[in-house]
Amino acid sequence: MNKHILAIDQGTTSSRALVFNSNGQQEGISRQEFTQFFPADGWVEHDASEIWQTTLASIKGAIADAKIHARDLDCIGITNQRETTIVWNRANGQPIYNAIVWQDRRTSKYCQELKQQGLERKVQKKTGLLIDPYFSATKLRWILENIPQARDQAKLGELAFGTVDSFLLWHLTAGKSHCTDATNASRTMLFNIHTQQWDDELLELFDIPACMLPTVKDCSDEYGKSNSQLLGAEIPITGIIGDQQAAAFGQCCFTSGLAKSTYGTGCFFLLNTGQQAVTSRNGLLTTVAYRLNGETSYAIEGSIFMAGATMQWVRDGLKLIKSIEESEALASETSDDLNVYLVPAFTGLGAPYWDPDARAAIFGMTRDTGINEIVTAALLSVCYQTRDLIEAVSADGATLANLRVDGGMARNNYVLQKLADLLDCEVHRPEIAETTALGAAYVAGLQTGAFESLEAITSQWQLDQVFTPSKPPSWRKARYAGWLNAIKRTTQNID
Repeated sequence: MNKHILAIDQGTTSSRALVFNSNGQQEGISRQEFTQFFPADGWVEHDASEIWQTTLASIKGAIADAKIHARDLDCIGITNQRETTIVWNRANGQPIYNAIVWQDRRTSKYCQELKQQGLERKVQKKTGLLIDPYFSATKLRWILENIPQARDQAKLGELAFGTVDSFLLWHLTAGKSHCTDATNASRTMLFNIHTQQWDDELLELFDIPACMLPTVKDCSDEYGKSNSQLLGAEIPITGIIGDQQAAAFGQCCFTSGLAKSTYGTGCFFLLNTGQQAVTSRNGLLTTVAYRLNGETSYAIEGSIFMAGATMQWVRDGLKLIKSIEESEALASETSDDLNVYLVPAFTGLGAPYWDPDARAAIFGMTRDTGINEIVTAALLSVCYQTRDLIEAVSADGATLANLRVDGGMARNNYVLQKLADLLDCEVHRPEIAETTALGAAYVAGLQTGAFESLEAITSQWQLDQVFTPSKPPSWRKARYAGWLNAIKRTTQNID
């Protein structure tokens, strides 16, 4: 019997909900954008209450679009923007401050102080992460330090902390469930990925009261039931997984060596390393890929902060295009030997550079540089940044046979062809582009039996198109050398 699974995909710029059946096919979808706040240089915030309201509206819209009733749903799975930090009052569920988004860099000075104290190796050994404002711990500390009475309330157990998944779960269950999963916990810089526990030493380092933290569960687990007053029925919530891990799950990267790259607001590369937590020596992160039945699978990850967000800036900030879809045609008209480079360090640089103070720049412009060239440079910046990650993976001893891609920019054939050319490997695009939401549906459905096994899920993956390298090594070498020069100038703050 075919079952219906609701997947909540709460992202950086929009809240979405999708209904899938147990064949992995999409039946309904709804999406709502929400407000982005930039209160200071490098600061990025969301209204957590708006996140919840847009999520709830999207859920109702997806159910309506699928032409079913809430009582027809087998279960709910949640995937979410990771690291984004929310603190709320347990009594009423109201946030005490805006959500501090993963892109936010306000704690960069504090992170630098921690590095100067020689703490990065200890943090990396426990968490797999490098000390950076990207992660939740320093954001949470900032809220406790800067919001009046917050620390006192936290110590009294009056405040709850969570990443977006925990906040949504809290509201879906009317405050009955305060939980997260191992993938989201692994992005907080407070969770020991080897013991799979919140780490007392790290909590002391960042001065975080343990009573604020959610319970950590498997990705497929019992998380409670939705409040019947919200949707008209109680629905089991049986899966939670961070968005990048969800995309890898939706791409069926279940065995060591399989890799995916998601091109959404940012770009995130994950390479499955199986039950071995591999420590990168080249600026990548070790993270939890998923945890099922108490067994943890790990991944190496490279995080790029600006991908689709760069194209939004080209559209909304520079107003060079009216829609992002226009970029493919403009780039196709531009020379393949383009020497204009856009380094999109709008919120610093992520892996493998980890420079929170770097800022965006364009290099190589001449009098004949126009709209086409700048738009193309913006698209290519995503390909060059991916090459940075693959170089780091190779230096760590891993090999990449091919790359599975997903996300909004994966619909751009120009980007995927240039990606194959620059990486010198095949790029595989699946038939189902909504792999993040699908991953959330998979982990939820595994718990209820809607999906029998990982093998059964793998059998549903289907290839849409393969992009193969078409450029000679000399082209690849010259283009990438120009990119590295642009990066060098950016990180050295050369005017």
